[in-house]
Amino acid sequence: MDGGSNLNILYASTMNRMGISWSSLRPSKAPFYGIISRKEAMPLGYIRLTITFGQPNNFRKELLTFEVVDFSGVYHALLGQPCFAKFMVVPNYTYLKLKMLSPKGVITIEGSFEVAYYCKQTALPKWPH
Repeated sequence: MDGGSNLNILYASTMNRMGISWSSLRPSKAPFYGIISRKEAMPLGYIRLTITFGQPNNFRKELLTFEVVDFSGVYHALLGQPCFAKFMVVPNYTYLKLKMLSPKGVITIEGSFEVAYYCKQTALPKWPH
């Protein structure tokens, strides 16, 4: 999750791995900045996906809009301020934890320093055209 971003971003390679059809993309005409150093990024389009956090006995799910991009990243997706706002997330970056309310109490999502480090060391394959 990136609390400094005003977008939710889904990488095309992730969309491919999820088996989502290109026909699901809607046109997106606005470039954005700050993802690729000193360059504008033009999304392939946008898609709306239902995102779920929690466990079967205590969960929240919301519909989020993602800009789909055709460049490599170290993550599968970036969840930005739109996600934080929709889920009313409280992040703690020091401990890699997110907390959010659900109908049955608080949901805590815990990250892993080891997995985060591994993601930075692994390059994702380029999206085939």
